[in-house]
Amino acid sequence: MSKIPRITDAEWKIMEAVWEDPPVTAQQVLDAVGRDEGWKPQTVKTLLGRLVKKGALTYEPEANRYLYSPSFTREAAVSAEAGSFIERITRGSVTPLLAHLVRSRKRMSAEELAALRKLLDGEEGGPK
Repeated sequence: MSKIPRITDAEWKIMEAVWEDPPVTAQQVLDAVGRDEGWKPQTVKTLLGRLVKKGALTYEPEANRYLYSPSFTREAAVSAEAGSFIERITRGSVTPLLAHLVRSRKRMSAEELAALRKLLDGEEGGPK
């Protein structure tokens, strides 16, 4: 899938259950998250249907049920969400966001500062 669709908070919970151990049935999703959320079986089926329509999930019929699988990895979804978030709040520049995160912390541990320096210096495999 070339473009990862925007998914709602409720849909994200469904995706987490699917990513855990695909393929899954609607009942498995209900067991994993539906009861904690107070969702009825029809709510889970509606959310699964929306995710299929958006292209986030695929499905295959098996007997009298469907097996759902993700169309992309959790990591790809996190990356897309993070990129969308940064673009919306900072117009693509990470400097204001990073500055806010660093300044808003009361104290950063030595380990956190060292890890941040490594990332900024490109020592963690990122661009220099």
